[in-house]
Amino acid sequence: ADEHLDLDDGRWEDIHVVTGALKLFFRELPEPLVPFSHFDKFIAAIRRGTGPGFGDMPGNTVPRPHRVIEYKEENRMSVQSVAIVFGPTLLRPASEEGNMAMHMVFQNQVVEHILNQYSYIFPD
Repeated sequence: ADEHLDLDDGRWEDIHVVTGALKLFFRELPEPLVPFSHFDKFIAAIRRGTGPGFGDMPGNTVPRPHRVIEYKEENRMSVQSVAIVFGPTLLRPASEEGNMAMHMVFQNQVVEHILNQYSYIFPD
């Protein structure tokens, strides 16, 4: 059944509630926004220092995080902060094998690269 969500409800004023819900939504997707098939390629590109290629990224499914970063002075969410918060939920391996700490470092770097190149990767 469809449930009505009242966005004027005071509980949605807490940005941590909204951010937590968004992270949970992304984490519960069967496949992350950056598909599993791209994970190894993106990590390898970051290790080489070239940055990932985005030719076949599904642009219509990617959120608009640049809007958050535009207000970094007010919300203290720099590119690095957004990458740290959302990196593990937007990009993850199909199986949790190997060095997870190292994966997290590279995941964050990939997401940071995506955010820095956002307008180039996803032109309006």
